[in-house]
Amino acid sequence: MKKSMSFLVSMLTLVCATSAFAQQDAAAKKILAEVSKKYDSYQSVQANFSFSAVQGANKSAYADAGTLYLDKKNNRYQISMKSQDMISDGKNLYTILKNEKEVQMAEVEKSADAIDPSNIFSFYKTGFKYTLAANEKSGTTVLNVVELSPTDTKKNYSKIKLRINKSTKLIHDATVFDKNGGKYNYTIKTQTANKNLDSSLFTFNKGKYSGYEIVDLR
Repeated sequence: MKKSMSFLVSMLTLVCATSAFAQQDAAAKKILAEVSKKYDSYQSVQANFSFSAVQGANKSAYADAGTLYLDKKNNRYQISMKSQDMISDGKNLYTILKNEKEVQMAEVEKSADAIDPSNIFSFYKTGFKYTLAANEKSGTTVLNVVELSPTDTKKNYSKIKLRINKSTKLIHDATVFDKNGGKYNYTIKTQTANKNLDSSLFTFNKGKYSGYEIVDLR
């Protein structure tokens, strides 16, 4: 379960979004630029999502669902799921493992590959080759499909399939295909932009976790 969650967060924030798109498929580039323009205008996002994973040779499955609260302006977030929560105040990351009754404290990484959900809607901006695939549907919703492959061949995944609502230019889902045959899907169910988010969402309150073991990894 911990491995599945790490793949979720890694998938959402594979690389920092600081560069222009690589010159690849012009049609795919146009769609991604439209998506980026939409999300770049947001100061905050609240999104409900589902996550599923199929891992290993025996194809073991894992699924979860939750809510993301993202304060882009201040680089803070909370991910609340059934099995665990993650809270970042911009400096420290608190991972609350509910079943294990454990809280892991770590510094927020600053590297180019930092696990940082502040980049959840813009990971695709750099470090990928991309091509436009045929449109697909989810119910009656038409989805543009962009396939991204990392320019760094040392990555542990081979491809990401990003599906975008053709009408709204909002991300519908992303699926990561790793080199060991695993598949990890993240689907955004609903999302609300520029909502006033309470600062307490991004503050770790030790008093709420009486009986939990605190593991400081900083």
